[in-house]
Amino acid sequence: MKLPPFTLHRPASAAEASRLLAELGDDAAAYCGGTELLLAMKLGLAGYEHLVDLKRVPELRGITAGGSGAVRIGAAATHRQVETSAAVRASWPELAAMISQVANLRVRSVGTLGGNLCFADPHSDPAPFLIAVGATVVCGGAGATRRIPAAEFCAGPYQTALRPGELLLAAELPPRPRRAGIAHLRMKLTERPVVTATARVSLGDTPEVSGAALVIGSAGAIPFPAVTAALAGASPGDFSARALSCAEQAAADCQVLPDGECSPRYLRQLVRVHARDALLQAFAAAVAAPPRS
Repeated sequence: MKLPPFTLHRPASAAEASRLLAELGDDAAAYCGGTELLLAMKLGLAGYEHLVDLKRVPELRGITAGGSGAVRIGAAATHRQVETSAAVRASWPELAAMISQVANLRVRSVGTLGGNLCFADPHSDPAPFLIAVGATVVCGGAGATRRIPAAEFCAGPYQTALRPGELLLAAELPPRPRRAGIAHLRMKLTERPVVTATARVSLGDTPEVSGAALVIGSAGAIPFPAVTAALAGASPGDFSARALSCAEQAAADCQVLPDGECSPRYLRQLVRVHARDALLQAFAAAVAAPPRS
């Protein structure tokens, strides 16, 4: 397989990259690692006359820690950099563990978090995780910078909320809740997950649930935030039953996207099982977590 001919542009700033993309319009695509885009072009599934290489754009690089466990991850940070980042491992070790499951070491060493989010493949791990923990994505370029919830970034399969000429600059994880547990579960039948479930459970001063989130990915066109109202105030004595109820509701509400790997009925069963188990694991982790000062 060979890449079709194209003109390569290497901007030195986000503003320059944004102007290039705005001027070239639909004839251009931005890339950094290129693990998904270049393969799609080789297979003839996508074609662009111009590619804009973002690897040299300084505004997209770096991983930095903020106060109370907040972390900012530049869009050009590779999966491997996220996986091994001291800042990520100190505040959000579950993110490092999740990223370590993405593809293989070669892909993680080249592919970037921003590229993964912007490609918006339905069968992906990072987006559901970021939504579940309440992350924000930072977009901008030559114009004003805007911050939008990660839950609003993916508009559909291979579609995002980016405006023409706009770049994804970074993903920002909030300060970690004082007593929280996060669990990310996935199941693969071939190379990509057919279902992912990310659960976040937070506790107050007592072992009762003060907040929760459950996001289902890969089973539908976009990550699906499930209803978790039934978990409010749950205690160790009744959490399991409430978690099962939430998981069953998630399976019923999920708009499954059959792709030939399994039937819709089986896919809903996978959603139910993985959602329940993710909630149980997140709750157990929250109970075991020491109070954070």
